[in-house]
Amino acid sequence: MPEALSWLPSLVVFGVAAVALVAAAVGLRRLGARRELADLSAGRDAEVRAKQLIVQADEAVRDAEREVAFAEAQFGAPAARETRVAVDRARGWLREAFLLQQRLDDAEPDTAAERRSWASRIDELCRSALGAIERASAELGDRRRQERGAGDELPALQHDAETVGRRLVAAETLLGELAPRYAETALAAASAALARAEAKHARAGTALAEAGALVGQGRPAAPLLAEAADELDGAGRELDAVDAVEGLLDAAGAEAGREAAQLAEELARAREERDAQTDPDSAAALGAAVGEASAVLAARPAHRGEPLLDRDRLQAARDRLEVARAAARTAQHRLDGAQSALGGAISIAESQLRVAAAAVDRGRSRVGAAARTRLAEAERQLQIARQEADPVAALDAARRASARASDAEALALYDGLGT
Repeated sequence: MPEALSWLPSLVVFGVAAVALVAAAVGLRRLGARRELADLSAGRDAEVRAKQLIVQADEAVRDAEREVAFAEAQFGAPAARETRVAVDRARGWLREAFLLQQRLDDAEPDTAAERRSWASRIDELCRSALGAIERASAELGDRRRQERGAGDELPALQHDAETVGRRLVAAETLLGELAPRYAETALAAASAALARAEAKHARAGTALAEAGALVGQGRPAAPLLAEAADELDGAGRELDAVDAVEGLLDAAGAEAGREAAQLAEELARAREERDAQTDPDSAAALGAAVGEASAVLAARPAHRGEPLLDRDRLQAARDRLEVARAAARTAQHRLDGAQSALGGAISIAESQLRVAAAAVDRGRSRVGAAARTRLAEAERQLQIARQEADPVAALDAARRASARASDAEALALYDGLGT
């Protein structure tokens, strides 16, 4: 009996060890989960900074793209090529940052290490983009000052500031005169450009006042003068956009009128094509496009004060109508082609059926089930071809009948030779 119980101590030891292992595994898992939660919480500050940097970098890139466009118009594309490359590089970094931010924002669970790595990469990308934009802006500023020649002279800049001030008043008057003719949304871009010009003019005035005080004291004021020159140049470009808005809107209104006339003509042709359609589906699709385009024309009075929007809506309606007309013409040509080919296809199928039936009759009992099944299927498909109202479907059935009859003939001949 004692010998029989000698295994009990070992069993107890193994049991205690197993319980200890399980407890240790559970404890490690819980510790790991708590550590993961702590790491996620610690990384939230980095993610918040990353979001702030994305907004800052995106605004900087947008401003820089507008500045480069102005520089290309002022100096030519070759002169602004290096700056354009720098801005495009910054835009590429920002696109990568947006993709990483999308990973942070999506609903998929991520580890703390992954989120920390992505936030760090976003920080790096945004700072690189901001640095590139800063260098590009400095290069543009240097180029503009070189073009001005005497851009660092206080009296010339003060005269420029007065000129910009008069232009601001004229631009505000122009927008006031245009307000009764156009909707607020149509003038929104010009109003925003005027607001930016006013802000730039104000900053230039502050810089010039400080520079004047420094010059009076005999102290260097070149950085302030350069800042004022850049702000005044920017204000002038914004005012150029305001000055051009009346011509832009008038041209858009005239183009919208031409688009409306062309759309009306195409609508008349589309209605004729719809009525001539023999395919119900094509006629319905074209009818829907006609109804949509007609609604766009009827809604024109509601957009009278928005010529740009009116023109774009008319152009889009014309494009959709043309696509629908092209699809309807293609469907009609397909129907016409099938209708013209159907008679010949049925004749061929009937001839092939007669040949196949003769082969089966000659072989009699030697012809197996496969050939007879093909022949029956050919007869069924020919019957479908004769009764089908859709000429395309009827043509397909007739061609299947010919193919099945040909197979039946070949199988019947094979069976007859093999016996």
